[in-house]
Amino acid sequence: MGAQLSINQAWAVLSVAIVFEVAGTTCMRLSEGFSRLTPSVLIFVFYAASFALNTLVIRTLGLSVVYAVWSGVGTVLTAMIGYLYFREPATALKMVSAGLIVIGVIGLHSASRATA
Repeated sequence: MGAQLSINQAWAVLSVAIVFEVAGTTCMRLSEGFSRLTPSVLIFVFYAASFALNTLVIRTLGLSVVYAVWSGVGTVLTAMIGYLYFREPATALKMVSAGLIVIGVIGLHSASRATA
């Protein structure tokens, strides 16, 4: 079913999938409990796009790396949006925890490059 992505293409597509995931999660907050139509619909549009792209990337990078990087980077970016845009409290523990996620993502990225 089509050519497999190169490693660099897969990482680029995964980056786009992460952006869609973060947009979908942000729309959850903006939907105000599904009471606002546009962000409510966009939740599903953005997540569908993100999952579709992840499906393409998994063929090249593997499930363990793709899901861990997608969820880890998405978590950190979503937290940053929460702190900066929605003015949620950014405690020291939250910052350290986000830093640990970033370290884990870097480790997974390095491991996937070493085995490719």
